[in-house]
Amino acid sequence: MALHSPQSKGHIERSATRQWYAVQTYSGYEEAVARYLRQRVESLAMGDKIFQVLVPKEKKVRVKGGRRTTVEEKIYPGYVLVDMILTEDSWYVVRNTPRVTGFVGPDNTTPTPLSREEVENLLSRSDKEEGRVSLDLQVGDLVKITDGPFKEYDGKVAEVNEEKGSIKVLVPIFGRDTAVELDSLQVRKV
Repeated sequence: MALHSPQSKGHIERSATRQWYAVQTYSGYEEAVARYLRQRVESLAMGDKIFQVLVPKEKKVRVKGGRRTTVEEKIYPGYVLVDMILTEDSWYVVRNTPRVTGFVGPDNTTPTPLSREEVENLLSRSDKEEGRVSLDLQVGDLVKITDGPFKEYDGKVAEVNEEKGSIKVLVPIFGRDTAVELDSLQVRKV
């Protein structure tokens, strides 16, 4: 039984090769789309054409309220990646999954495969164990130092190093600003 739709004729260039495609979804529904699509692949026995469904995410360390937490953040909100062999049937299954708005391509229905470099980059970002620190501080923000030898001093952020999770704060000492390097957990925004 063919699953193609009459409207899909001519849109799909058949491919005998397995490639990754980006599928656009309603923002915030990426996980649901991935789940629906996996269920459809299983129930319609499409496992020989649709192999993997992935919501690309990376781990980031957030510092907020003086606490560090690791969160998984979507790399491309509103998109799901699908590893598949493109045929009329596989296109139809993906395209007609609830909350899918289309494939990434010239007209949102004609799928354009991702390049090997794009896929490798996304997969390597998703596989990283530790993300970089994302601070809710910017240069120029006023802060209060909450720990260390300069505890209770007020200062102004002069530099933010998200990779290290550290900041440089200008602290008035003896009538002039002195740069002090601190861990981001040692300050709070004023």
